[in-house]
Amino acid sequence: MLTAMRVYIPTTLPGLAEAHKAGELGPTPLDAYAVTPSLREWYVSDDIEELEYAALTRAAQASLRQLALLADAPRRRIVIAVDVPESAVSFDPDRGLDSASLGEVRLAAAVPMSKAAAVHLDAPDAEQDVTAAAEALGAADAGDDDAQFTVDGAEDHELLWYATQEIPNLIS
Repeated sequence: MLTAMRVYIPTTLPGLAEAHKAGELGPTPLDAYAVTPSLREWYVSDDIEELEYAALTRAAQASLRQLALLADAPRRRIVIAVDVPESAVSFDPDRGLDSASLGEVRLAAAVPMSKAAAVHLDAPDAEQDVTAAAEALGAADAGDDDAQFTVDGAEDHELLWYATQEIPNLIS
């Protein structure tokens, strides 16, 4: 019997639109986030909902990094939650010890959009903070505390949950 694993794939609105049009998430390999042994150890919790929220948050941070590279993309973080067989997911346990890569996994094959369980997306009122965070990301990475405060401000916004049937409305 195959065991399914919930994986969180970071993207952008243009990325979501492309995946919807193609019927799959790709190209491969796909970087994503999930409840890995290193994330469990770091988070020190046995509550699967808390652990999955931590993985979702890590994916939202990765979505912000994607936005920082795409000047034309609407400034809203997007994470697609998918259920895939555990055998489709790989991770490097040694790299998992690095706090920057906690929960990071890789998918070697494209994921059909039919495997998507939900879409998590910033509300429109988060755009100003997400824009500022995307612009401050480089300085935050270089150690600027004020820039890190700005980046952290985006995380004050909870991603909203949308059913996959709502994707056409989200990308229009």
